[in-house]
Amino acid sequence: MSALAALAGSFEVFLASPRGFCAGVERAIETVNLSLARFGSPVYVLHEIVHNRHVIQELAQAGAVFVEHLADIPPGGLCIFSAHGVSKRVQEKATLLGLRTIDATCPLVGSVHRMVEKFHAGGYEVVIVGHHKHPEVEGTAGRVPGRVHVVASEEEARVLFLANPERVAYVTQTTLNLEEVAGIIAILKERFPTLQGPKSNICFATQNRQDAVRRLAEKCEVVFVVGSKNSSNSNRLREVAGQCGVVAHLIDDSRDIDPDWLAGKTRIGITAGASAPERLVLGVIAWLEQRAPVKITECTGIVEKTHFKPAPLLASSPRHD
Repeated sequence: MSALAALAGSFEVFLASPRGFCAGVERAIETVNLSLARFGSPVYVLHEIVHNRHVIQELAQAGAVFVEHLADIPPGGLCIFSAHGVSKRVQEKATLLGLRTIDATCPLVGSVHRMVEKFHAGGYEVVIVGHHKHPEVEGTAGRVPGRVHVVASEEEARVLFLANPERVAYVTQTTLNLEEVAGIIAILKERFPTLQGPKSNICFATQNRQDAVRRLAEKCEVVFVVGSKNSSNSNRLREVAGQCGVVAHLIDDSRDIDPDWLAGKTRIGITAGASAPERLVLGVIAWLEQRAPVKITECTGIVEKTHFKPAPLLASSPRHD
């Protein structure tokens, strides 16, 4: 008997709230679209504007060109820095190459940048709790020249060597799991008793979505997290569900669903990472509806009202109508 034939007669689907686009992602996407409308194609974007395959494909179809290196952009070209932020060195190199730039860094990431700069100016060794090679962490670390250390695990926190252990401060990547961060910071505080830092740099949207998944896990037998594999916040949502004892699957869209995951399951939770469009959630629901009757329950949660204005565009360039 196939897995589909073994499925229960109907599904009860619970939708996490909030889910999907956060204010920073909306701002970044809006910035690219407004840039295309004002300046025309091509508009170049350094790295992925946000970590979602579908968003990248849609913006590329609209005329955005995604590059991994500034040298791939012709002199005079318009370059947008992604929501994850960039180092000062990248900003300076863009100027040297004669590029016009628009900074779509999420304002919450920008606040972490300013915090790092303030700590560094005060003579602190700065510890960034985050994932190595993640663009947000690399951009944050590159805001100051030296005395910056990236710690990604409790093991790394235990062996971290600092030249000045009496003057240490920390910040965190904005898209982490709060429980994971708490363990690392506890070790840092034990090793460096004068440690300075914020209560948390984890952004409100990340925290709200993780809390929503915890509520979702109480109702469900399996959870689908809609988001791309390279999305940090989406991976954290999958981890949070697992910490709550529920099997969770990270899927780009409904085509990633394995029917075997649903064998014998009737209560299904769906959430989406902060860079995943709502239409992908609707696609998962449609996939389920093609296979069995579906009852949908929208869970209660925090209503996010924050909206960031798009990044300032270049005032001197002509508008393309």
